[in-house]
Amino acid sequence: MSRPGQGVMMPASGLGFPPQNVARVVVWEWLNEHNRWRPYTATVCHHIENVLKEDARGSVVLGQVDAQLVPYIIDLQSMHQFRQDTGTMRPVRRNFYDPSSAPGKGIVWEWENDGGAWTAYDMDICITIQNAYEKQHPWLDLSSLGFCYLIYFNSMSQMNRQTRRRRRLRRRLDLAYPLTVGSIPKSQSWPVGASSGQPCSCQQCLLVNSTRAASNAILASQRRKAPPAAPPPPPPSGGPPGALAVRPSATFAGATLWAAPATSPTEPAQPPGAPPRSPSVPSGAPTPGQNNLNRPGPQRATSVSARASIPPGVPALPVKNLNGTGPVHPALAGMTGILLCAAGLPVCLTRAPKPILHPPPVSKSDVKPVPGVPGVCRKTKKKHLKKSKNPEDVVRRYMQKVKSPPDEDCTICMERLVTASGYEGVLRHKGVRPELVGRLGRCGHMYHLLCLVAMYSNGNKDGSLQCPTCKAIYGEKTGTQPPGKMEFHLIPHSLPGFADTQTIRIVYDIPTGIQGPEHPNPGKKFTARGFPRHCYLPNNEKGRKVLRLLITAWERRLIFTIGTSNTTGESDTVVWNEIHHKTEFGSNLTGHGYPDASYLDNVLAELTAQGVSEATAKA
Repeated sequence: MSRPGQGVMMPASGLGFPPQNVARVVVWEWLNEHNRWRPYTATVCHHIENVLKEDARGSVVLGQVDAQLVPYIIDLQSMHQFRQDTGTMRPVRRNFYDPSSAPGKGIVWEWENDGGAWTAYDMDICITIQNAYEKQHPWLDLSSLGFCYLIYFNSMSQMNRQTRRRRRLRRRLDLAYPLTVGSIPKSQSWPVGASSGQPCSCQQCLLVNSTRAASNAILASQRRKAPPAAPPPPPPSGGPPGALAVRPSATFAGATLWAAPATSPTEPAQPPGAPPRSPSVPSGAPTPGQNNLNRPGPQRATSVSARASIPPGVPALPVKNLNGTGPVHPALAGMTGILLCAAGLPVCLTRAPKPILHPPPVSKSDVKPVPGVPGVCRKTKKKHLKKSKNPEDVVRRYMQKVKSPPDEDCTICMERLVTASGYEGVLRHKGVRPELVGRLGRCGHMYHLLCLVAMYSNGNKDGSLQCPTCKAIYGEKTGTQPPGKMEFHLIPHSLPGFADTQTIRIVYDIPTGIQGPEHPNPGKKFTARGFPRHCYLPNNEKGRKVLRLLITAWERRLIFTIGTSNTTGESDTVVWNEIHHKTEFGSNLTGHGYPDASYLDNVLAELTAQGVSEATAKA
């Protein structure tokens, strides 16, 4: 199934604009606590665009167009949303989509939450659902977007593939999102680096911008509420007029926000997004961080050396970054900085610890093969398409005919098993009558034969079949991983939690290429970001077992696939395929590192779910 293109992404700290003379639909979005970009409504986006045209560095009061958003203000200069009653700040972005997509037509897809209210899907999911709906697909699998949900258009429902729970969904028409044409003016590209002209994305600048956003929002609120006041009294002798006023900059009331010198940290990869369950009203609840004592030794040393340069008597706030690591939330740090500076006291915003992604340098002579695993490299080439196996023959191979089916639902078409398949009239196969029902041999689940033929025809067509209810795999499942290379070897360093063992390093390398017939958009170029990717396992018995099964999964093209990145939102790119890897060597700040006592067992379960186990690997 083809996937719609994603919007053009904008820098986190500047306004985004579409290419020259290309019309695009503008959707403003905010980052929630699950690292998901949630769209504002079309009405709010029109309001933001109108304010943007008048003052690209001003503030947008969201409560003017939506009563539910009364506490919220957007500071266009720093691209942050500020909640006045809690002080919480969240990044916002200006995203672009094709005018023919769902937001350009004013189409909104929503799901019913536990309270009976309707919640809009994330915009990329909304566009994907609308695309499938327009192509008259009877159902849609959202796993390529990182969600374990199936969408059934016949019954207008969403089903969780793990819990089997169903929710209603609906499609409604609303105001179309605003349309824009043009390129970015140089006068609106604030903030920029001193020499490169590019927005600065280092953590210290993000913190300063966040503090500036809070200050600007407070000033805007005070200007709206306060009546015209008399000119301020003259300052103390020698002081400039207005010296006690809070200004939207890094210096407040003559008290400087000290910046501890440190190298610019590498932003850690964000974990996969949680299922869409947050309401459309932005949340303001801060999340707890990690304690300084839990940091690895090198990070504690870096933190101490950074603090050594802070002037004596200046309080230090190790600020939590936007991805959720560190002991102090940005909103708390920003408000504390504002209050201390307003009182004429200095405060230092220190950096949160950096994740240790890679081990120390290793010479070639120290790199050794992994014991018990032959070779050090595996390559996969472009898939040679064999003659397509008849879908009916594949399905009949794993099914037994049921003469008297029970009066229950077929979980593929949602029609009763005693009636004809919902694919009657949509799919025609000789010898497959729509009322035929079969039972899968190993798990015993029953479906219309025509429904399973439709499911198989919509998949990879590799001769294997997977039960949609219990996920039992019949045959050898293969994936759609592009061609590439997998290397593995031992390095003489230990992972946190495995002090007595060396480390297995896996290096995946996949180049960019052209999508094949098994991919979402055949003939279209795909990107491969972040390669080569380095992953780590402990060199113990279970770690070597995981490596052997990962090699099997690689050879079956199951490690990666082509889809939409949960981290960047980019479509037609190489993404992980439901088998988690540890990419952080010396820490666990991002959740993708060690120590993690349950990781090896979890990844073995994920491999088994893909049909990769010791029994199948030896077969």
